[in-house]
Amino acid sequence: MSTLSIGGADCLSDCCLQVCQLFSTCVAFSLVADMGIGRGALGNWTLSIWCFCFAVTLIILMLQIWKLMSDFPSIRYKYSVTYACYAALLCLSVSVIYSTTYVQFLPYGPYRDRAIAAIVFSCIAFLLYAVEVGVIWRVFWFSDVTCYVLTVPGLLKVLETFTACVIFAFISNTSLYHDQPALRWCVAVYTICFLQAAVVLVLNLGDCEYRLPIPFPIFQLGLTLLSVLLYASAVVLWPLYQFDEKVGGQPQRSSDVNCSIMGDPNYYVCPWDQRLAVTVLTAINLLLYVADLVFWSCRVSVGTEDPPRGS
Repeated sequence: MSTLSIGGADCLSDCCLQVCQLFSTCVAFSLVADMGIGRGALGNWTLSIWCFCFAVTLIILMLQIWKLMSDFPSIRYKYSVTYACYAALLCLSVSVIYSTTYVQFLPYGPYRDRAIAAIVFSCIAFLLYAVEVGVIWRVFWFSDVTCYVLTVPGLLKVLETFTACVIFAFISNTSLYHDQPALRWCVAVYTICFLQAAVVLVLNLGDCEYRLPIPFPIFQLGLTLLSVLLYASAVVLWPLYQFDEKVGGQPQRSSDVNCSIMGDPNYYVCPWDQRLAVTVLTAINLLLYVADLVFWSCRVSVGTEDPPRGS
């Protein structure tokens, strides 16, 4: 039976990190919430992200304080490191998007100062979550229990699902695609590939990957190959139908009426910018899936397979 020894110092360091994470995210969303109507739509989005990170971190901290997970250290650390990876990516993306699309356009004054302070605390939260990932990685490194999220394919799956979530945020504006069947196909691609990656993560977190009727590496290879083919179609169709005038696209930002007549760019990301963001993110996710495909192709070709892992 595999074991995972958890020392008191490790638990204490985890709790200290989580208290600092709570403080950073709390200050960040408090500063933005205090701006009232001045925070805009982007401010509301960032506010929800910081609130989510604060709430989940608080739940994890309370479970550790009450020692409800002390009898299941490997499960505790697997789920903790998975959440910490996503929280770090969320805080980093919020810091970048909020500063580049909103804060830089604010006039000098108290609103701008509060927004900048919120970004600073968001960056601090990102660093704290990243440190937590490193601390948990050290725990697994010195034990005989592995964690899928801390492996190459696991990290790729985290990045793939996170990138898809950011894409979903941008395509929440259904006017970007509802008139074109090809663009609706792209949305279906994002959804299908996200669900496939999420299933793989759930199987690994639940230690169910070796209960499949086929070897897990072959299962992974098949899903990844399908995702690469689907994303390859999306990386062609999305920019083609969004930016090519021959099929009704808008090649330049100035040609988007919604961008040119927009009254206050500080509170709104115009449709053309959303189209461009989805195009870039689609290409990034395709590269991630290609790297994932190369990894599993090598694994299957050499015929190696990890033995079932203990809990």
